[in-house]
Amino acid sequence: MAKFGQGHGRKSNTMALSKIWAAFILISIVVAGIRYAFVPADQEIFGQMVTGKTGDSVSVVLSSARGTVGAAGASAVKKMVVVQKADGLIETCKFAVTLALGLVGIMALFMGLVTIAEEAGGVRFLARVTGPFFLKLFPDIPKGHPSIGHMVMNFSANLLGLDNAATPFALKAMESLQEINPDPDKASNSQIMFLCLHASGLQVVPVTMIAIRASMGAPNPTDIFIPIVIATFITTVASMCIVAAWQRINIFKPVVLAWVGSLSVLIASLVLYLRSLDVNTMQSFSRALSGGLILLIFLVIIAGAVYKKIDIFSAFVQGAKGGFDIAVRIIPYLVGMLAAISLLRTSGTFDAIINGIRWLASQFGGDTRWVDGMPTALVKPFTSAGARGMLVDTMKTLGPNSFAARLSGTMQGSSETVFYVVAVYFGAVGIKNTRYSIPAMLLAEVVSVVSSIGLAYLFFGK
Repeated sequence: MAKFGQGHGRKSNTMALSKIWAAFILISIVVAGIRYAFVPADQEIFGQMVTGKTGDSVSVVLSSARGTVGAAGASAVKKMVVVQKADGLIETCKFAVTLALGLVGIMALFMGLVTIAEEAGGVRFLARVTGPFFLKLFPDIPKGHPSIGHMVMNFSANLLGLDNAATPFALKAMESLQEINPDPDKASNSQIMFLCLHASGLQVVPVTMIAIRASMGAPNPTDIFIPIVIATFITTVASMCIVAAWQRINIFKPVVLAWVGSLSVLIASLVLYLRSLDVNTMQSFSRALSGGLILLIFLVIIAGAVYKKIDIFSAFVQGAKGGFDIAVRIIPYLVGMLAAISLLRTSGTFDAIINGIRWLASQFGGDTRWVDGMPTALVKPFTSAGARGMLVDTMKTLGPNSFAARLSGTMQGSSETVFYVVAVYFGAVGIKNTRYSIPAMLLAEVVSVVSSIGLAYLFFGK
């Protein structure tokens, strides 16, 4: 009986992602069927789900009334233009492949640099420096293992908004963690902890959000800067606590508290400095900081490799080949996940949920302005581009300086895309059993949403 129970538990865990994926598809089709049957304006919904493109306009017959036009007595037909809010299946599959292939160049570049850093001993040096902290948080990782260095590089890139560098570093970290994974098909504790921390999206330079608000004409594009930093820090700490509780790791140890405290002081100092700058100077400084840090990474790695007298270009080419392989390997995972998400959006499932939340909130009375920011929160776990679209739509509809627009911006900047992260990073190393990673990430996402709402009322609620 014990063996049967254990095997059954492993099978259930392995099937978790499959069940979620199947649920997305089944729910989408059922919702679309209901809309087709009962909503006259949705007679084109099945075609939109399969072949529609974002922004397409479809004329839909609402009703007709007999009348006379001149002597012909023609029918007067009322029509409504329905705008497609998400790509259909065909376009989404094309986009998934394009997205993966678009990663090839940047993946090859940074994977090549990481390989140079490994051969020069730089990754192991990072592992030794940060080892005391990471060994407490990742007790299954051997002392001095290069995966620690890869994780440090990823967290550092995320912290400073270097998205192009963060993704290759994260994939390299997953590869190195997979090397010490006792069960290659099942996510290890260390991989789950790392991905949950990565998905929390800790950053102190939210350049993208500031740029979007500036482009939409916000009077003060940087006013969500501090709320984003606070919210993303809360989300990261929550992720660490959630996974630590799941794995029964005691994080209340002096070395962990010292590192978290030091990071808090560093973040606060940088926030205060950036907050003292005007918007143009701040954006200029942020761009210079981001670009300068990428070039600094190049300089340190190449200089260290020259000092160590290794074959630099051969190491780069070897690593670049691995980057190409990873970018191609994740295509099936991206196609499957993005296709299911597309069906959820085009079927109107998200709209139905939003309307339900709005109705429920109105029953309890009180301020319901936060409901207008929820489309971004609901879409964010599935697709970052979709959430960004929801954010822009909120700013266009309600104004860039509205409460909902500021709340949406805070939500968008304070967490990562859960299902994209799962599809890409677990798919890159062939993990089939994701265990409790999705529930843990979604729980942290809830913390992100709740903290963003609270901070929006604190900063902009008047």
